[in-house]
Amino acid sequence: MPTVAVVDLADGDFLLDVREDDEWEAGHADGALHIPISEFVARYGELTEAAPQDGKIHVICRSGGRSAQVATYLVQQGIDAVNVDGGMQVWAATGRPVVDAKGEPGTVI
Repeated sequence: MPTVAVVDLADGDFLLDVREDDEWEAGHADGALHIPISEFVARYGELTEAAPQDGKIHVICRSGGRSAQVATYLVQQGIDAVNVDGGMQVWAATGRPVVDAKGEPGTVI
């Protein structure tokens, strides 16, 4: 499974957050697309509409397990996708901004 470190992500990289709604609402990366893993297959079209045509999809969850599953699925579909190593826990630990559902400072749960 291809992975990328949080520190290697650039501003503007396409980020897909596959955590559940309560996790997203508590804190997420601003600008990420949110499709919970539990709804991913049913909402797959949202991803294909939002993702850059020839760009990479960076998949993130809390620690990397769920996002690895989704990234693997996407790669099997012929999509350029990578798992974000360590997930939102590492995102927050490296000082990247986390916002809640209201756009205020959030927390990773």
